[in-house]
Amino acid sequence: MDKSTGVWGIWLPGLCQLVTGLILFVGMTWFQVFKDPPLYMAALAFSAYGIHWFALGYNRWQGSDPRPNAGMSVAFTVISVLGLVVFFNAGDWPVGLLFCGLTQIYISDFFHSIGQAWGERALGFWHLVTGLWLMYLTFATGLNFSLGMTLPL
Repeated sequence: MDKSTGVWGIWLPGLCQLVTGLILFVGMTWFQVFKDPPLYMAALAFSAYGIHWFALGYNRWQGSDPRPNAGMSVAFTVISVLGLVVFFNAGDWPVGLLFCGLTQIYISDFFHSIGQAWGERALGFWHLVTGLWLMYLTFATGLNFSLGMTLPL
């Protein structure tokens, strides 16, 4: 189970998010095709979370001790709080709300990583809630771009 989950963590969210972040960075800096300032935060987050997924997936694949995740969860909590501040201030509350969920995930992951039993339940809850919100945003964006439909947000 750890090897299968690790491989999926590396190749699906890890690679997809890293590639997306790099495309945004290159598009903003080399080609200047993206001009909206909050996209810098999106590029930063996608790149950092993509690299994070590579590390999580690889550690899971190897069956490594999860305790070092406590330190990393602090840094990713900071990135998540930065994202929620940027996107709420930019008026993009659906993405700001996503970063609220990510913040809760990393706070919960810290307590789970240091052995607090309630941290695992909180982590599972926030993974579920944030994952459902992310899937809704993905579905709404896909319908909007491909069919011009608008789902309520």
